[in-house]
Amino acid sequence: MINLVLFGPPGAGKGTQSEKLIKKYGFVHISTGDLFRWHTKNDTALGKRVKEIMNSGALVPDEITIAMLKEELDKNPQAKGFLFDGFPRTVPQAEALDKFMKDNGSAIHFVVALDVTEEELRVRIAKRKQTENRADDEEEKLNKRVNEYFTKTIHVLPYYEKQKRLNTVHGIGEIEEIFGNICKVIDK
Repeated sequence: MINLVLFGPPGAGKGTQSEKLIKKYGFVHISTGDLFRWHTKNDTALGKRVKEIMNSGALVPDEITIAMLKEELDKNPQAKGFLFDGFPRTVPQAEALDKFMKDNGSAIHFVVALDVTEEELRVRIAKRKQTENRADDEEEKLNKRVNEYFTKTIHVLPYYEKQKRLNTVHGIGEIEEIFGNICKVIDK
């Protein structure tokens, strides 16, 4: 089993690369953004709480995020591996994920951080907003999310770097080239 965290700011290409990695390696994809959207769309108890928090542009508290992730991991006991997209966003989440994986006889093997400039992120998200019209891509919410990433979330990287699990991949360029560079990390 190989477990991977795909890390990067909003618009870095995590969703695009996740699709390609799932096809190649058979990962079960766990995207906190997708989980949040599913729970809010289906008006679950967690979804109601998430919707209120997401509408303000803030990050969803760890206990809610972790509860959703545990539920997803428990649904897939025979998985070949998990690809975590958009999680962890804080060091306590990273620690909780490590503990949860260890308790289940596994670990996070690789952390791939997609390195993309803020200017490029804004260009990509403007294009995505036109095609997908995601509510979380509205300018005010986007500004909060990008600011959260560059002031708070990015501090998770040293946690993994100290453990020699962090791999940075240049996230600007051709999709296939970026994908190839991520595969090199996994296949080494």
